[in-house]
Amino acid sequence: MLGLMIKKGLPGGLLGTLNIVRGCFLAAGVLTASACQSESKMLATSVTGYNHTSAAINRFSVNGAGGPNLGPHQGGGKQSCCGVVPRHWVPGLRAIVEWEKDPDPRGYIKRDQYGQFDNEDYERHAANYSRHKMIVEIPRYTVAGTLKVHFLPCDQVRVSADNIKPGDSRYPYNYPMEMEEPEICQG
Repeated sequence: MLGLMIKKGLPGGLLGTLNIVRGCFLAAGVLTASACQSESKMLATSVTGYNHTSAAINRFSVNGAGGPNLGPHQGGGKQSCCGVVPRHWVPGLRAIVEWEKDPDPRGYIKRDQYGQFDNEDYERHAANYSRHKMIVEIPRYTVAGTLKVHFLPCDQVRVSADNIKPGDSRYPYNYPMEMEEPEICQG
């Protein structure tokens, strides 16, 4: 009789009881796991650049994340991975931009019989490269996006981290790709 009561009182007898217990543990695990997941504070994002000058940007980085090299008056076509930005903009948000500039990107460099740069002539050319570092403010954004670095005349830089493309009226830095370079930069 007791066996009948167990079978009638619990679905599936002892196996049914184990299935109910397993189901409870599974539900508790799912609820616990979903409660532990919270929105991350930082996001990984790609890095791209826009060179508004007649020099070449041989290399650059934003907060240590490298960006693609940029020819004169070029940009936006290549991205590198990965920079990091806060999911939500915070007042005083800044970026450290470091870059190397070639003022004569079309300058002649001798080549050897295999088409490789002549080492001595390359060193002569590379002696004119300049290295720069600047800390710049990142303007307010509502949706975090690609780190976009703009290289401007007189070794000025601007950085945005929004999800808006250059050319859009809401984008903060819609500079022409070929900007006038002054004879003397004010410092």
